[in-house]
Amino acid sequence: MLGVPEMGLQGLYSGSSPEQSPVPSPPGSPRTQESCGIAPLTPSQSPKPEARAPQQAPFSVVVAIDFGTTSSGYAFSFASDPEAIHMMRKWEGGDPGVAHQKTPTCLLLTPEGAFHSFGYTARDYYHDLDPEEARDWLYFEKFKMKIHSATDLTLKTQLEAVNGKKMPALEVFAHALRFFKEHALQELRDQCPSLPEKDTVRWVLTVPAIWKQPAKQFMREAAYLAGLVSREDAEQLLIALEPEAASVYCRKLRLHQLVDLSSRAPGSGRLGERRSIDSSFRQGDRYVVADCGGGTVDLTVHQLEQPHGTLKELYKASGGPCGAVGVDLAFEQLLGRIFGEDFIATFKRQRPAAWVDLTIAFEARKRTAGPHRSGALNISLPFSFIDFYRKQRGHNVETALRRSSVNFVKWSSQGMLRMSCEAMNDLFQPTVSGIIQHIEALLARPEVQGVKLLFLVGGFAESAVLQHAVQGALGARGLRVVVPHDVGLTILKGAVLFGQAPGVVRVRRSPLTYGVGVLNRFVAGRPPPDKLLVRDGRRWCTDVFERFVAAEQSVALGEEVLRSYCPARPGQRRVLINLYCCAAEDARFITDPGVRKCGALSLELEPAEGGPHAAGAPPSRREIRTAMQFGDTEIKVTAVDVSTNRSVRAAIDFLSN
Repeated sequence: MLGVPEMGLQGLYSGSSPEQSPVPSPPGSPRTQESCGIAPLTPSQSPKPEARAPQQAPFSVVVAIDFGTTSSGYAFSFASDPEAIHMMRKWEGGDPGVAHQKTPTCLLLTPEGAFHSFGYTARDYYHDLDPEEARDWLYFEKFKMKIHSATDLTLKTQLEAVNGKKMPALEVFAHALRFFKEHALQELRDQCPSLPEKDTVRWVLTVPAIWKQPAKQFMREAAYLAGLVSREDAEQLLIALEPEAASVYCRKLRLHQLVDLSSRAPGSGRLGERRSIDSSFRQGDRYVVADCGGGTVDLTVHQLEQPHGTLKELYKASGGPCGAVGVDLAFEQLLGRIFGEDFIATFKRQRPAAWVDLTIAFEARKRTAGPHRSGALNISLPFSFIDFYRKQRGHNVETALRRSSVNFVKWSSQGMLRMSCEAMNDLFQPTVSGIIQHIEALLARPEVQGVKLLFLVGGFAESAVLQHAVQGALGARGLRVVVPHDVGLTILKGAVLFGQAPGVVRVRRSPLTYGVGVLNRFVAGRPPPDKLLVRDGRRWCTDVFERFVAAEQSVALGEEVLRSYCPARPGQRRVLINLYCCAAEDARFITDPGVRKCGALSLELEPAEGGPHAAGAPPSRREIRTAMQFGDTEIKVTAVDVSTNRSVRAAIDFLSN
């Protein structure tokens, strides 16, 4: 049984074989663009996928950028000594009591939209602006989450600055990546003046594993715009999945570099151990990495493979938007209960710089929260907040606190909000509970049985409140919960190691089912009657979902799914094929519930060799063989013109849907 990709009637290739005669779908059916018809040469059932070792481009140094929701940074290592990881220079500015190994993910643009500064410099400059002047500047923070939450992400998606002004998201991300590029390259030049400029750097960008393909492609497009690499040298940029990067790093740690939450008592034997985690593992041992960051909790479960220490993913990436910013949102909602939601909205809009100051003050106190803390916490209110409230409401903030129904927040004699430790811990509970629920749901999967270890990583994993809650909920399962000492840098360091050896994750699980819509020969009694299409006396079943890879299917790195296509017309320069995806493994038709168009495969063709055909002679069939890979961090495609054995420019676009 042969599958025919769906297409319009005009411009179709007319083959001599009736089994390969393309037939149009009924009006209204999903289909490829009519100007780009194709005729298939392969059966609807995939041939056995071929495994091919990925080609690696030469490079002298790997630079990884951990682009986080709340903080970001870069690190690098040279190919000559890949495990000697160099952290970025200490950032200027910063907050008292906070390590400056990363910088806040804050971007400041001038009123004209030009780049001004990033990180602490951007935050501090914005803080010092006159309140009226600040309303014209574009200040962006925590903007990474917008890419995760956007349901219709495109290259034209807009981001809103704190003053309400909008700008293309692609430009915002490119400004930030360009800053890191220039900062990193300058440091490399300072350390190694003899380092050649061309083809020197392999760049690595980190993204949450739960991000879908459009968001990953968006980050790649931003990197192109920022000048990290060119499209022609696309292989010089790798997308690393954050919990995977953490896993790569954690398996190399020595036991004395970890805090075991289940056995913190003296004499536990943790100190002085010199075995690394992977050397204490046996072949087949399994562990979970919970990346608790600013915006998301991102979970992966790996099995260690011997003798080379490669990793096999046992279940598709899971998690959700349960990051540290959830605690910030809870604090904002608390302020709304005290001072009025309308006032908070007005204050954020008219005094954006002062609102940033307030969030910084809360962040500093949030870091000191702990499950066993007994004393209250004081949170400074900016003078502009106090003054603005009095002008808007006609009474002072102390009066507002006395009148509110919130009993656990008082006004201190030092002119601060005084919050009980219980009240602070309550702000954590919705987010912390969400994280634990995601972990428990993962552990309940049959594929994850036998897990012995949970690595808690990411910036939010520094929180004593989160550590205590996770250990309390999961320790009773016999699960060993461990936290690396440099927990906030785990992903960044792991991304460098991943860039040096991207084949370390040998097998991944496909998060979705992917395929195309085709026509198959109609078999009476099997498909629904409304899928029957009759043309020239032949009976066809339309809208059939031809699967390339199934959700949760294990796919090895380099494993290929092969398809061959034939241009519909002589001289056709482009072939465009719609791709569909769904969460279900057993979808039959592209019209089934949950199946949606998610992208398009495009093939750019050179003019066929051999010149025009003789009068009346049928054109020879031109076969374009495509190879798709679903086992990497991004879906990849290559194509070859079989007649000439030349590469065909092929790409999958998930952003122009």
